[in-house]
Amino acid sequence: MSSLNGGIKMITEIGIVAGDIWHFLDEHGEVALSILAKGIDRPRDTILMSLGWLAREGHVTLLPTGMDYKISLKK
Repeated sequence: MSSLNGGIKMITEIGIVAGDIWHFLDEHGEVALSILAKGIDRPRDTILMSLGWLAREGHVTLLPTGMDYKISLKK
């Protein structure tokens, strides 16, 4: 039962961080993943999971640029 609760907590955290990412991008426009990770101040793994969620839902665009990614909200 504790692993179920841990999974629910993680899903909640991913959702919260996804909201943080959305607000950051809304304020700053297109940014590099490295800038986003510094600006959000959350664990990088959680940021990546949240970005995956946002991308899958069609809310963000991820463009590879060398060793980084440019991220922007889809309008």
